[in-house]
Amino acid sequence: MMANSPDTEINLASDIRAPSAVPVDDAVLPFEVAALDLRGRLTRMGPALDDILTKHAYPQPVGKLLGEAIVLTTLLGSSLKFDGRFILQTQTDGPVSFLVVDFQAPDRLRAYARYDEARLGEAKDSGGLLGKGHLAMTIDQGPDMSRYQGLVALTGGSLEEAAHEYFLRSEQIPTRVRLAVGEEWSGGKRRWRAGGLLTQFLPKAPERARQADLHPGDAPEGTVLHTVEEDDAWVEGQSLVSTVEDVELIDPALSGERLLYRLFHERGVRVFKPLSLQARCSCSRDAVASMLKSFSPQDRAEMVQDDKVVVTCEFCSSVYQFTPHEAGVTEN
Repeated sequence: MMANSPDTEINLASDIRAPSAVPVDDAVLPFEVAALDLRGRLTRMGPALDDILTKHAYPQPVGKLLGEAIVLTTLLGSSLKFDGRFILQTQTDGPVSFLVVDFQAPDRLRAYARYDEARLGEAKDSGGLLGKGHLAMTIDQGPDMSRYQGLVALTGGSLEEAAHEYFLRSEQIPTRVRLAVGEEWSGGKRRWRAGGLLTQFLPKAPERARQADLHPGDAPEGTVLHTVEEDDAWVEGQSLVSTVEDVELIDPALSGERLLYRLFHERGVRVFKPLSLQARCSCSRDAVASMLKSFSPQDRAEMVQDDKVVVTCEFCSSVYQFTPHEAGVTEN
């Protein structure tokens, strides 16, 4: 493995060293396995994830699902090369009807889920919690640039499956994603942890990354689908990724570098500088005041309760109070 490490001295004559044993939470670790033409990112989350989820006291199944969405967002959003936003959002008919994760480059995260507690018992897994609907992934480059959005149908499958479908249909890059979320007992209380691994096959010769054609849909019965044999390097890469267990992805005692070394040491793995993550909402009193101005005078008047206007941020649960005058409510 290569690159700077917090506990290993670098031999300037060589870029090879032992993997760091120091675990780093709330960070994305980019890596490369050159021998297999693989590039990827490994996310490990602890305090930042716990901060986001505990502010809403989500039921365990909802917290786990939103945690998976947060990890998936970090794996995708951390690839942005500009100051913008990556927003992952689902709208479905399941018990968790809506969730959104907002990643603001380079490191800020916030998230929120809406659910029907009475229906949570219907679901046996994350796919059941989501139900049917769609997953939208939006890249926002700022007010002067157009947005890019990719949509994936959700048909009762997991977020991992939805991510695979997105890369197959939209990006056409051979990709595998692993997501894991759990709780640990630490400091006398339960705390959320999560991990995720995204691996992509990116050979220099593009024809090596070709995939089989998508189903032709309404083509005549008997139409022969064009098949493409998977590259041996990608077959090996997928096989190695499939050995990753959930406990390894969330283990607070196992460093990300050591996990990657376990997976790819026979082929050689190179790691790059980790990207830090933090739970930080973008709301503020000024931002909420500006939002109130966008409502009609009648709507603002209807918000007055006990001679004040109270607004609670759905993301971080911060509460902002305004007098009717501050909220722009005019007296009749």
